[in-house]
Amino acid sequence: MTSSIKKGINIWSFDPKLGLEDCFRLARDAGFAGIELALAAAGPVSLTTTDADLLAIRRLAGQYQLEIPSLATGLYWQFSLTSNRPDIREQARAIVRRQLHVGALLGAGCILVVPGTVGVDFRPEDVVPDAAPGDFFAGSEIIDYEEAYQRSLEALRELAPAAERTGVTIGIENIWNKFLLSPLEMRAFIDAVGSERVGVFFDVGNAVANGYPEQWIRILGQRICILHLKDYRRAAGNLSGFVDLLAGDVDWPAVMRALAGSGYTGWANAEMCPTYRYAPSQMVRHAATAMDQILTMGTD
Repeated sequence: MTSSIKKGINIWSFDPKLGLEDCFRLARDAGFAGIELALAAAGPVSLTTTDADLLAIRRLAGQYQLEIPSLATGLYWQFSLTSNRPDIREQARAIVRRQLHVGALLGAGCILVVPGTVGVDFRPEDVVPDAAPGDFFAGSEIIDYEEAYQRSLEALRELAPAAERTGVTIGIENIWNKFLLSPLEMRAFIDAVGSERVGVFFDVGNAVANGYPEQWIRILGQRICILHLKDYRRAAGNLSGFVDLLAGDVDWPAVMRALAGSGYTGWANAEMCPTYRYAPSQMVRHAATAMDQILTMGTD
């Protein structure tokens, strides 16, 4: 039995030396139906890219029979919705608004938003707490958990109307930020925001270090708006634990059964790290064939 989940891949999975069109071509040839782009400070999809250029990118993807289902970004590590600095928090809100606008022009149904951080263990220990706003590590403060919760909730309630106007869903990702640490808490948080345009951008691999993704899926249910597929080996205990799909500890049949039980039929985007020393594009092809296997699991 074939899953109705749509097969996509994140742009970060590609050799960073490749241009957008080369990524589109490789994604199509590997068998993907969609490609998740990322908003950056600079580059083809950036904070300053013109509307005309964004529409041209959407047309180019279409020429390769690809949809752009979602828009990620790494900017929230620098500009956090929970920062102790009001100016940083306001810049984070501005990025969400910009991401919604860009996503709408690209035809994306969902944007990836990090709801903020309490702490980030995998960042360098020599972070300067009062780093300038342009410093990539400016978001690495340690934030009081209760304060982070209130700041994030306030920000997302404020931003929800913008998502509703654009028709693009804000997807809150479960990520290694020491915040929203359980599926019960994530569910309560999303419900407290109270908007149909704020849901969960669920990352399967991110849930493995401290839990079981199939349980998250059952508890979050229809609040999940899109998926990231990664795999992870718990024994590593750090970023080196992220491995190729099917090479880690994710119980993929259980994950697929949970998705089927929740009625999920949206996009699943592979999010790989291009770590192959030789032939890095082969990682994209390997992800595609692994997903072909994963998406048929748990359906018999």
